[in-house]
Amino acid sequence: MLKLIECPRDAMQGLNILIPTQDKVDYINQLLRVGFDTLDFGSFVSPKAIPQMADTAEVIEQIDKGDSKTKLLAIVANLKGAIHASNYDIIDYLGYPFSISETFQQRNTNASIEESMERVREIQNMCKESNKQLVIYISMGFGNPYNDPYSPDIVLQWVEKLMKYDISIFSLSDTVGLADPKTIEYLYKKIIPTFPEVEFGAHLHSAPHNWYDRVKAAMENGCMRFDSAIGGYGGCPMAADDLVGNMSTENLISFFQDKLTSDFNMDEFEKSIRKAKEIFPK
Repeated sequence: MLKLIECPRDAMQGLNILIPTQDKVDYINQLLRVGFDTLDFGSFVSPKAIPQMADTAEVIEQIDKGDSKTKLLAIVANLKGAIHASNYDIIDYLGYPFSISETFQQRNTNASIEESMERVREIQNMCKESNKQLVIYISMGFGNPYNDPYSPDIVLQWVEKLMKYDISIFSLSDTVGLADPKTIEYLYKKIIPTFPEVEFGAHLHSAPHNWYDRVKAAMENGCMRFDSAIGGYGGCPMAADDLVGNMSTENLISFFQDKLTSDFNMDEFEKSIRKAKEIFPK
């Protein structure tokens, strides 16, 4: 079954201007009416590192799920953030960015890969105690711009190591837009049959001209969980020099038109696009 994960958090976090808290609340509440599987809505991380997300706790107090079936996901970078997020029953998932690049792991979470493994253990224990599910994002999952060792087989090795903590959802993340269709095909063709009990997603960043072949390669090789952001806004501010935008939700909706369920409300989706144009800088 197709799962679309809308990512307003990733769309907003790298912006130079701060979006007012009420605008974030209104946008998230609008997105909850669309019928996405999950909203990656905010993060409990250092406000010095990501000032745009400093008001996540204020935002969540004003979220109105109504009868929405959409689940909520918050990103955390350490146990402190996980403890904070776990206080909110409305949150279903905690997401942790685990990089297979030593350089990027230090830049993104101020920890080594080995220290990050320990954080995964601690956060997973917190998730079990608070009835939440941990989603691991394999950052730099399709390539490495920092000259650290990379191969698709290294991705598989780290997934296997992380499996000992009973992780059941991994999202392979193309943090800086390096993925090419051949690498995507190889990874999903190999990793999904190797770990059939695990749900694997795709968090792809792309330019407007090269998204189609990437989505097609992932879908044709078994991936049915996709992260995206309306307008293709966003990118990781901890990654590098120039932000590479998120996969555009509009493109994904076009691609998966025949796989959308009746729960997906196109009218509310169009309203969300208009709302995004109001709050995101031109």
